Amino acid sequence: MGFCIYNNCAVATHYLIEKYNYKRVAIFDPDVHHGNGTQDIFFDNENVLYLSTHQYPFYPGTGSDKERGNHNNIFNVPLPAGTNTEKYMNALDKVLDKLVKFKPEFLIFSMGFDANIADPLAQFELRSEDFYEITKRALKATNEFTNGKVISVLEGGYDLNALAESAFNHVNALTENKP
Repeated sequence: MGFCIYNNCAVATHYLIEKYNYKRVAIFDPDVHHGNGTQDIFFDNENVLYLSTHQYPFYPGTGSDKERGNHNNIFNVPLPAGTNTEKYMNALDKVLDKLVKFKPEFLIFSMGFDANIADPLAQFELRSEDFYEITKRALKATNEFTNGKVISVLEGGYDLNALAESAFNHVNALTENKP
């Protein structure tokens, strides 16, 4: 079932829906591993859009583009080993289009940094600076709907220097966010 024991993004999403009556929460998961647990939890929940870019085929073996959810609320963008910045950003455009169509009231980043080229567990070739751009573009696409309501949950990253640099860039984009 992947790496997660407790799914913090799922807990936060359920809380937002149950406590604050949000009708459209989006979870964007750019981690190099597919978030099969998150997908399973929300497979039949029309209030949640789960979007994942990930290396495929790869552990945990899920995340084909045919896995769409019972309400077309799952959007997987499987990418091959060796995916570089240019190929990733082209794929990100598809994610952003889907986000805009969904019009989320709240955005949650399930933010893993193991897509960094220095990470030992996968074969993506993103640079630490790319995480700034990924974050900035996702925020720009959704701010009209979320009015800046965003949460970021740290997920993966197994090279400590790459993790620190990538997270630094991600947080910089979050702190610059002005709806």
